Amino acid sequence: MKVDLSQYNNSWFQIGASKFKWGLWLICKGLFFMNPFFPLMGFKVWLLKMFGAKVGKGLVIKTSVNIKFPWNLTIGNNVWLGERVWIENQGQVMLDDSVCLSQGATLMTGNHNYKKTTFDLMVAPIHLQHGVWIGCNAVVCPGVTAQQHAVLTVASVAVKNLDAFGIYTGNPSIKIKQRVIENT
Repeated sequence: MKVDLSQYNNSWFQIGASKFKWGLWLICKGLFFMNPFFPLMGFKVWLLKMFGAKVGKGLVIKTSVNIKFPWNLTIGNNVWLGERVWIENQGQVMLDDSVCLSQGATLMTGNHNYKKTTFDLMVAPIHLQHGVWIGCNAVVCPGVTAQQHAVLTVASVAVKNLDAFGIYTGNPSIKIKQRVIENT
């Protein structure tokens, strides 16, 4: 058997918004989120809420951030989204309080089934619990839950759940030690 992309069909997938809303979001995303010359965070937070994201207080959102579907996004309080963060959220993405996504971090809720000749789309949610830190250029794959205060180091790939206070590195990531948070 061979993969036959002409047989690919993701008609089951619904984006969760009208075509008009999605089109308007694409324009706003290009002008205000992915644009490296538009730093006004408050306006971006307001736009996210207008397009259906649930956003807590204190969101820091840098430039060149790509969010696929804001209506599939829940953000807690005091969350940081660094430059070039990519949230490819065909499924739900939940970022609890004090989550940090460093520059170039990617959250992918969708993937393809390489076992099928039709290369079917697969979607699963991502949940980053309180205090999780996703390092620069790291990738979180569909279906992953990172428990509270877990760390995924620079350029690592999480394909499985991350334990609370675990520090993970590599591709695929493995736990290398426990995170210790000191009182200041």
